Amino acid sequence: MKDTEINILEEIELNNPIFIEALPGIGHVGKLAADHIIDELDATKFAELYSYHFPPQVFVDEDGLVENMVNEFYYLKSQGEDNKDYIILVGNSQALSPEGQYQLSGEILDFVEKFGVKEMYTLGGLATGHPIEESRVFGAATDIEIIETLKELNIEIRSADGGIVGASGLLLGLGKLRNIKGACLMGETPGYFIDAEAAEAILDKLAIILNIEINTDKLDERAEETRKMISKAQKMEQEMMNKTLGSGEDDLRYIG
Repeated sequence: MKDTEINILEEIELNNPIFIEALPGIGHVGKLAADHIIDELDATKFAELYSYHFPPQVFVDEDGLVENMVNEFYYLKSQGEDNKDYIILVGNSQALSPEGQYQLSGEILDFVEKFGVKEMYTLGGLATGHPIEESRVFGAATDIEIIETLKELNIEIRSADGGIVGASGLLLGLGKLRNIKGACLMGETPGYFIDAEAAEAILDKLAIILNIEINTDKLDERAEETRKMISKAQKMEQEMMNKTLGSGEDDLRYIG
């Protein structure tokens, strides 16, 4: 196996698709939102990405079956009033190291560019560290024209108060160098639990931007499923870190 491999499950043709990324991060807001889109709009998985840059572990489900660390590509065709095609990237992991983040982001962009992607939206959470009454949506973008569109939708522009860590930020930055325009939508969340309300806030804004309909009635169910998955991941990560610290080796940190 190479450092990173993309396994094609179905050969497809798309018409200048819009790319949506939502890998695990703060409150798992983006992942929850994207998983919901996949289920509600019946997206089809067509490729899987495996990499040595993922954490050195596997998931074990309730039946004892092993699940690899993986990123998954789904597609949708002719969605919404504009009949747009989409590629959606989800998964159960991001790369551990900064080098891995850059390498994987480059591989992902190389892959989606083959289908004609020129526009992308990355989804994530913005942690407050304290409870909130209603989740606001914050945004950042690659050009001023998109910023103006976000403002028209009452999305608060995140300015000069920190970066966007991980794939959601890096894909936008590297995409800009390839003339792929886009924005990151961040749902405001306390950050210490799986936040369905923040995911719904993001989906409401994204649906308007993309001119599609997304029913959010089942988000609470999906949030519970995600909580169980994250609980397992955190337990395994803590066990791995305890073993690493006990052996005196370098600590392994997850970049969310």
